[in-house]
Amino acid sequence: MSGGISIWVDGDACPAPVKDILFRAATRTGLRLTLVANRLLRVPASPLIRAVQVAHGFDAADRHIEAAVVAGDLVITSDIPLAAAVLARGAHALEPRGEWFSPGTIHERLQMRALMNDLRDSGVMSGGPSAFSVSDGRAFAAALDRFLAQAR
Repeated sequence: MSGGISIWVDGDACPAPVKDILFRAATRTGLRLTLVANRLLRVPASPLIRAVQVAHGFDAADRHIEAAVVAGDLVITSDIPLAAAVLARGAHALEPRGEWFSPGTIHERLQMRALMNDLRDSGVMSGGPSAFSVSDGRAFAAALDRFLAQAR
């Protein structure tokens, strides 16, 4: 399966169980896996797996991924603006909890994100997403497996 698509990971906020699933998937399928973060990430020794450390700064990892991704690639992120950018480039975007971003719903998700930011900024709402769970990991693994099976 090597030679075609690459998997890109927005590594700064990616849960460890998702990274482990991705390490195994890259080894099993022969796909290139790149984790991008503004801090040093440890990855298994493999010619298929690499970590890229970008400069500290707002959205530096996102900008690196957006510049490098090509149509057909897979990006793992929970960042909605990054997902919108890679979808516009013809790539696929999957959340670490196993939910797909799609061209048909990305605009709505960007609007919801803006609304939630406004509510948090005004003090009406606080907090963020719930803790990553075992069922989230299973949902991610299932979505990834379906994608990889279709990509073959």
